Amino acid sequence: MPLATRISNNLIIDSNLIETSVSEEDENVENGDISNEAPSPTSDSIPPTPTTPSPRQARVARLFHERRRLVGRTVSEGQLLTKPVANGNDLGKSREAEDTPDFYEHRAKDEVMKDYWLRHPFLSWWALRSTPYSADLLPYKGGEGLTHKFLEEILKILLDYVNENFDRSVKVIDFHHPHDLKEKLHLELRDKPENLDQILDDCRKTLQYCVRTGHPRFFNQLSTGLDIVSLAGHWVSTTANTNMFTYEIAPVFTLIEKATLKKMRELIGFTDGDGIFSPGGAISNLYAVLLARHKKFPSCKRRGLNNLPTLVMFTSEHSHFSLKRAAAISGIGTDNVMYINTDERGKICVEDLENKIQQTIARGDEPFLVSATAGTTVVGAFDPINEIADICKKYKLWFHVDAAWGGSVLLSRKYKHLVDGLHRADSVTWNPHKMMGVTLQCSAILLREDGLLEDCNSMRATYLFQQDKHYDVCFDTGDKAIQCGRSTDVFRFWLTWRAKGTKGFESQVNKLFDLAHYLVDRLRAKDGFQLVFEKPECTNVCFWYYPPSLRELEDCQEKQLRLHKIAPLIKGRMMNDGKLMVGYQPLNDKVNFFRWVVSNPAATKADVDFMLDEIERLGHDL
Repeated sequence: MPLATRISNNLIIDSNLIETSVSEEDENVENGDISNEAPSPTSDSIPPTPTTPSPRQARVARLFHERRRLVGRTVSEGQLLTKPVANGNDLGKSREAEDTPDFYEHRAKDEVMKDYWLRHPFLSWWALRSTPYSADLLPYKGGEGLTHKFLEEILKILLDYVNENFDRSVKVIDFHHPHDLKEKLHLELRDKPENLDQILDDCRKTLQYCVRTGHPRFFNQLSTGLDIVSLAGHWVSTTANTNMFTYEIAPVFTLIEKATLKKMRELIGFTDGDGIFSPGGAISNLYAVLLARHKKFPSCKRRGLNNLPTLVMFTSEHSHFSLKRAAAISGIGTDNVMYINTDERGKICVEDLENKIQQTIARGDEPFLVSATAGTTVVGAFDPINEIADICKKYKLWFHVDAAWGGSVLLSRKYKHLVDGLHRADSVTWNPHKMMGVTLQCSAILLREDGLLEDCNSMRATYLFQQDKHYDVCFDTGDKAIQCGRSTDVFRFWLTWRAKGTKGFESQVNKLFDLAHYLVDRLRAKDGFQLVFEKPECTNVCFWYYPPSLRELEDCQEKQLRLHKIAPLIKGRMMNDGKLMVGYQPLNDKVNFFRWVVSNPAATKADVDFMLDEIERLGHDL
């Protein structure tokens, strides 16, 4: 009989067939038709076990072995699979089966099979040793058990990684150079699928070689830490896997975004206004430039920049590079970004700002935007918001404040004075994924004027934003965005805020400032260290380390050139060692220095002390 016919007619395996077949063999044993001896081992026979199987177990094993040779896929825990093959009578059913998403229509019921393995431990090893693939997971019928098992294994990997992030005996980084790391990871994409064991191993290796940014001794970037509630929110929103463009498909997340943006605007001091969450502070700053241009010349939405005067924008020499990039993207041009000088604390010089505005007007160009910074990236300086607001009002310019880093001081009664006057801005960028510790990425652009976002960005796509829907279409916020697809970033922020409350965030922000003040005091008292800026305003602390070989040298160009090389050398050793990460950079005429920054509430004073001791240990001989 042909193999296909045998599979179709006789070998559609389910739990009832297994039990029936065993029962039939038991009857044959009673009649003396079947020998009680186990089959002789061959290369295809069932692997030996530490104990000798009973005759009944051996017979069941033979049944499984026979079917295993005939099925088209391997067997996974809780699943015995055969691919349905049509005969003449079943052709219609076969065509109907092709329309289903299942690779294999006939699968054993998971719970029945789990019970079967418990009652037949001899067969469990054989079943578990077969290799499952993603084709065995949901949405295919019978995939529930294996799907749960696979996700449980993923969860174990994630929980181990979470625990490691808070374990100071674990390294921050297991550093390898790119060519070495590429060999360890085996990144090739093949035509044939990898099995799920390999997929789990890929996940383990990915996390093994990732930088543990939640580690208390990771001081390298503005975004650090690993908030557990935020992480949980990320898992939930990713599982929901929806898009934020309409209430139709994201009703809960749309309402959450509206409520969260309203709260953020209230903290700023906007009585009305609008806003939207975006994929990072760079995009939020881009929104500000586009809105300022649209406010000044709304016709450019249709006609472009033709026949318009040269538009000029102004920002601090210490501002984030995304503003310059926004000028390039929006057609303003990077040559038309005027950088304003800063004082010894890194703040915008208001006199230089006004002088450059007047110079721009005098040569016939059109000023349209000033961007201040609340918490600059390197120094952590807060520009004088009220004074800049006065100038913008005088010259009728759009006033944007990039508070991506420092906006979170609004939550602290002790430090919110740093952004006095913020309510006078036309737009504000605020990144909760920085000082508030929300998992990446989470940024918002907040506006004083309502309706401008939609007026600037709306394209009225009729396949998404129909105006005759059966609900209030003002909740379809997607036409305000420069994106179409937009992630549900707001959920993990909202969930974290619910878990901590505003008071919890206030305590967190205050603790971060306390740690920064502690480091400043230690640097002033410790030999070989020097502050770059004597009175840091934020939780950025910049300093030089002088090894003993440089401490006695006179302050001259040679000393500065040698000092310039110290931070990169120590950073290289630091990463190879893996216990700590701190960033470094030059700034204007200042040679390379370390920039320690903290946004992780898990960090302690002991971690600050460890950082100083490590830098000294790693650089003492330089």
